[in-house]
Amino acid sequence: MSRKILVTNALPYANGDIHLGHLVGYIQCDIWVRYQRMRGNTVHYVCADDTHGTPVMLRAEKEGITPEALINRVHGEHLRDFTDFGVAFDHYHSTHSPENRAYAEDIYGKLNTAALIDTRSIEQYYDPVKEMFLPDRFIKGECPKCGAADQYGDNCEVCGAAYAPTELKNPYSAVSGAKPVLKTSEHYFFRLSDERAVAFLREWTRGSNAAGTRRLQAEAANKMKEWLGEEGENKLSDWDISRDAPYFGFEIPGAPGKYFYVWLDAPIGYLASFNKLAQKRGDISVEDFTDAARAEASGTEMVHFIGKDILYFHALFWPAMLKFAGYRTPSQLCVNGFLTVDGAKMSKSRGTFITARSYVEQKLNPEWLRYYFAGKSNGTMEDVDLNLDDMIAKVNSDLVGKFVNIASRCAGFITKRFDARLAAPDAAAIAEFAAAWNSGSIANCFEERDYSRALREIMHLADLANQYVNEHKPWELAKQEGQEARLHEVCSTALTMFRDLTRYLKPVLPALAGQVEAFLSVPEMNWTGTWEPLPAGHTINAYAHLMTRIDRKQIDALLEANRESLAPAAAAPAKDAKTASSQQRHAEKQQHAAPASEATSGHISIDDFTKVDLRIAKIVAASHVEGADKLIRLQLDIGEERPRQVFAGIKSAYDPATLVGRMTVMVANLAPRKMKFGMSEGMVLAASDPEGKTGGLYILSPDGGAAPGMRVK
Repeated sequence: MSRKILVTNALPYANGDIHLGHLVGYIQCDIWVRYQRMRGNTVHYVCADDTHGTPVMLRAEKEGITPEALINRVHGEHLRDFTDFGVAFDHYHSTHSPENRAYAEDIYGKLNTAALIDTRSIEQYYDPVKEMFLPDRFIKGECPKCGAADQYGDNCEVCGAAYAPTELKNPYSAVSGAKPVLKTSEHYFFRLSDERAVAFLREWTRGSNAAGTRRLQAEAANKMKEWLGEEGENKLSDWDISRDAPYFGFEIPGAPGKYFYVWLDAPIGYLASFNKLAQKRGDISVEDFTDAARAEASGTEMVHFIGKDILYFHALFWPAMLKFAGYRTPSQLCVNGFLTVDGAKMSKSRGTFITARSYVEQKLNPEWLRYYFAGKSNGTMEDVDLNLDDMIAKVNSDLVGKFVNIASRCAGFITKRFDARLAAPDAAAIAEFAAAWNSGSIANCFEERDYSRALREIMHLADLANQYVNEHKPWELAKQEGQEARLHEVCSTALTMFRDLTRYLKPVLPALAGQVEAFLSVPEMNWTGTWEPLPAGHTINAYAHLMTRIDRKQIDALLEANRESLAPAAAAPAKDAKTASSQQRHAEKQQHAAPASEATSGHISIDDFTKVDLRIAKIVAASHVEGADKLIRLQLDIGEERPRQVFAGIKSAYDPATLVGRMTVMVANLAPRKMKFGMSEGMVLAASDPEGKTGGLYILSPDGGAAPGMRVK
């Protein structure tokens, strides 16, 4: 029975370029969509720009244009870049749309009716010139501890002290330069901590959809269990869903000057984009996919592809919003990891922060990247590493040396000697090749998004096809009298094998598959029906080169182009910059949460152990560290006069908002370390599987009753 699936990708923010890190999730999703369609399933694939919020408003002001003009321009740039990499949405919309406003107001109204909206007073710094409330990072002043100037409202980058924005000396707005004033404002909250929401989310996050597939990958489900707590616990906090004017977004109905926080209306963009597609098409029932009762009756699915950095929003806030507003909840979340380059996070200074536009402008084939990303994707939340030398080797070996090589060695003989007409293939060879297929296994790999395994199996088949060509040597048959028929048969057989390999690779390499369909003069390939060999007398077209090898010079030019355009303007001399980078990486590693040791190094004495001062710590504040790849800034209460500041390398595993209020264990007598981002005054402890089987970090928590400052003995 054909499936009916609404598929979405995470919405890129309308405040920057699409880069290769973005493309990991979009390419993984596009491959899955193409596979489903080749299986005969109906798929609606939509996305949109995430357009609201303060950053968009301020960037537009800086450029001297309206926010609407900015998001319209970026919308075109984003869609262009996705199209260049073969990511083929049925519709690409914007969250700043009438459809999005209507859904946001409807969902908010129904949550309000269900008594899941609350209001509370919040005190914040206010810019009297810009007439706007200021987040901590938009407030600067002199450090109350050391007096350093131009420090942010939450932390001094010179002495490492942590403080509240109200403690800054001579504070000023980073937006206007004006002196801020304290002002109270009413904010609106979604009551995520309501027992109804908690009970629903416990079931939803660990359950399966109607097809029996788990809604969440194992590692994502484990993270949800950690965030939700054990049965009987309620670890969720209510969610602030409002912002004060001026704010670029939708005003909350009945609340003048109050706007929906961007994260409320951003995922609603999935529904809005699909609604717009349905309006264009005229043959889609939106309610069959979005209304809870009708979706269940019609058997439709809604599958979201997202990055692991936004799992918290999509696995907690989003399904709870939908559930209690009467909308269908997602059938499945497919969560991907980040992109690293040569084992490290993309970096502007290293020249590895590569934009999609620069890749295309340097004339690199986008399908090289699609193939390489697919070969690194296994359907889990693991990061995808782009090793550029490995990419060169893989593409040149697999796609050119194995796959395209089959056609390039045989097609010319058919067109030049046999009037471009095929002979009946070698039945025994075709049967042997077919027997080597494990089409069910390959299909299952695509279904589960384990593209890495699928490509390994496909390349094994390519090896068999090349072995057939090598054994029968058409180039030698062409020189021998009386071997015309055999030459004709061998080349025709090889081209049938080539066609079948193309069929398997088509979800990954759609443009190349289209070229092969034209070259072989065959209908659009799919995975339905029987796969008969190309028949005798079938006419093909002249062969043209399908793919070139990657030249290392092309990669070097790409890196150089990104270094020139993205490196800091005032870079240090090469030697000093390299040293500083090395020291910074070392410092970050030393300040990461300490996972379990991979191997013991022998016994220690009790005296050695007692030298380590382990203390119970309460996390009183947690925030992202701007410019840091892995760090979260923690403020830890260990019973002292002021909290300790610690930088922990747990960003890939935790959302800062989920850490506040938790108890953990820290090394209290570790020597303070001066870092680029401030002083780190200890280390939190965490566990991890050294073999990577669990796929995460887990900070340690004491049993109930432990209090901040207690010593661990």
